Amino acid sequence: MQIEKSLAVNNQQAKEQLKGMTRNLRTYAYFTAKRMIDIVVSSFVLATAGVFMLLLAILIEIETPGSAIFAQERVTARRKRIVNSKAEFDVVTFTCYKFRTMYKDSSSDMHKAFVKAFIKNDAVAMAAINGEENAEIKKIVKDPRVTVIGKFLRKTSLDELPQFINVLKGEMTLVGPRPCIPYEVEEYEGWHKQRLQAVGGITGLWQVSARSAADFDGMCKLDIEYIEQRSLMTDIKLILMTPIVMIFGRGGF
Repeated sequence: MQIEKSLAVNNQQAKEQLKGMTRNLRTYAYFTAKRMIDIVVSSFVLATAGVFMLLLAILIEIETPGSAIFAQERVTARRKRIVNSKAEFDVVTFTCYKFRTMYKDSSSDMHKAFVKAFIKNDAVAMAAINGEENAEIKKIVKDPRVTVIGKFLRKTSLDELPQFINVLKGEMTLVGPRPCIPYEVEEYEGWHKQRLQAVGGITGLWQVSARSAADFDGMCKLDIEYIEQRSLMTDIKLILMTPIVMIFGRGGF
């Protein structure tokens, strides 16, 4: 009788171990497939849009002095291991590339002030920067630092095309929370940092559903929702929805 009980316990333990291994394999398979999609799509975009990107770079440099590419330190996550089917991440920084949309050597003071107000949902401080008529918009509008071409690039999100280089390098992914600037993280509350448990992406749930209409807490909740429910089908759906948002310029400034 005792032997039968021991065998039953061992069998149960073996089943649980097998289930755990299966869940881990599924998680590994998801991240492997996600990385393969990143490489294929980013390579395709860079190859097919290369001439267009070169044209944009030339126009940027003709309009205002300075490099066409703006490099900035951003905060993201780097996956270190998978435990109990859950991915664990380290928070790291990397150099993020964008097309320059501002005049050379523009001060970041206005953006720092707005970000602080945005994170704290300080409507008065945001209205002081944007004006009362734009009080409901969660991005800086009529920014004097932005060039004429920069306004178009931001409206259409074309300023982010160079980030496909970051994706190809593995520093970013196609779908994930937007990588943030270090001084933004300094203003985060504890629960906000949950959005840093995923590699930063070019697009995501927030980008296709809310953009400048959402407050910071709402953006974080969308990012956390994506992290908790992420799947290959969700990634593909968000990738396919992104061009529609870009074409219509919904929420961009």
